[in-house]
Formats: sequence, structure tokens, C-alpha cells
Amino acid sequence: MKWQIGDVTVTKIVEIETTGGSRFILPDATPEAIRPISWLIPHFADENGRLKMSIHALLVEAPGRRIIVDTCLGNDKKDRRIPTWNDRSGPFLEDLTAAGFAPETIDTVLCTHLHVDHVGWNTRLVDGKWVPTFPKARYLFGRIEYEHWTTQTARPDQHPVIADSVKPIFDLGLADLVELDHQICPEIRLMPSTGHSPGHASVLISSKGKRAMITGDFAHHPCQFAHPEWASSADYDKKAGEATRRRILAELAGEPVLMIGTHFAGPTAGHVVRDGEAFKLVV
Repeated sequence: MKWQIGDVTVTKIVEIETTGGSRFILPDATPEAIRPISWLIPHFADENGRLKMSIHALLVEAPGRRIIVDTCLGNDKKDRRIPTWNDRSGPFLEDLTAAGFAPETIDTVLCTHLHVDHVGWNTRLVDGKWVPTFPKARYLFGRIEYEHWTTQTARPDQHPVIADSVKPIFDLGLADLVELDHQICPEIRLMPSTGHSPGHASVLISSKGKRAMITGDFAHHPCQFAHPEWASSADYDKKAGEATRRRILAELAGEPVLMIGTHFAGPTAGHVVRDGEAFKLVV
């Protein structure tokens, strides 16, 4: 899937897409609660009220730049809480290359935050060692986010996600710590969207009068447009997460800004409109 925003192109490369099994991340989204939200069906939920979700990367091409936003789960990783996220051997890199984005052509890796399903392909396993998947890229990590994850334990190198997907990048001097409003290039900048994690950022794209946003995880699923109060079980600060959702959705409602969801399945992108006291995503 591909979207054009002025001179910027965004391409979606899927690692996993699933239907159902999402209650661990959105416990309020029961089938009984989802079925009445008719606009979610069929793109974002099935007729039985089971959510459709995706783990994918977004490749952003701007003039002179090739940026990958969030790098999914990765292969060969261990010690993940979700059993099926361990010891993966999926074809993500092959799919990425087939779409025209060979790893060595990427100049920037951007992680909206440092959760397991957003950093996995930062590295790959070669001869028993974790090495950068994108060897010619600078890796951008939010300073607040990085400091949180590396100061919450006396031995951050023993945190499995940091140890195998973040630390090797710093060890080779390929990482840059950036602020929540960092300007990556003239067309692309970060925007604070904290709550899901302490230093979470979304991505704003603006080119030739066209605008788009890559969500990150301030909303895991469009059902949270209908119920902004529905928190993710992975939210660091649930009240702040709800406040962020309400603020961003209210700002974008009715605006010509294409919202591209980091975990939204199917069509993935659409426009926010008001729906009574809440919101919906129109694709």
C-alpha cells in the first residue's frame, strides 16, 4: 500500500496482520462493545466484533531521503512476552527489498518509541551477533524515551529489547538522540504524543500543501476513536494517553490530514471526522 503526500511517498510493508487475539492490548474492546461500532466493519473488525490489527513498517520517501518508521518485531528475537513473537523467521526483509527498499538504501531509521514491536528489525542476527539491519542509516531515538528505558533498571543491557535491538546501534555509534519536536527534513518532523510511553512521538508530513500523520501508538486501533477512554494495557500513563488521543483527534477532525495508523489493518489510512461526542476514521 502506498500514499502520496505532495513530494513525499509512504509505503506500508507488513510483518504480521491478525484478526482477533487483541484483548491483551485493548481489554475494553470486547466483541460485544465492538459490534455496535458499525464503521469499523469490515476494514478494522469482522462481523463478529473481532479486531483486525497489523504490525508493519512505513517507508517514507522525501526528496533525498529514505526513512523507515518503526521496525516491527524482527527475526530470531528471544525473551518476548508474547510467545509467537519469539524466534520468528518471517520474510520481512525479503518483502522490504522486493518493494524497492533494500536495507542498504535506507538513510534514516526512526522509532516512535522503544516498545518491542517498533524496534525489532533495527538489528538482525549474523553469526551469533546482533548487527544493524540498515548499515548506512542513522537511527533516531527520542531522548526522553531512551533515558526512560535505560535508567529504569540498574542493568539496562539486560533488558532484552534494549540489549538486542537498541544497544548494538549505540555501540557502533549509529544512534542520534532527538527531542519530541525534532525536524528530520523540511517535509517531516516529530510531534509529541506521550502517554503510551514517556517519550512517544508521532510523525507529521507536510509537502506542497498536503499533510499526513503517522500515529505511532497513541492509538493502537480505530476503535479508540469511538472510545478515546479505552486505554492500551501497554500504556505507561493511561490518563495522559487518553488526553493525547482526545487532543489529537479533536485537532484533526474535519481537517484534510491523512492519518496513517501504525497498527491499523486493511486500508490503514483515512481522515478523522467527528461522530457525536467521539470520532471515527473515514477511509
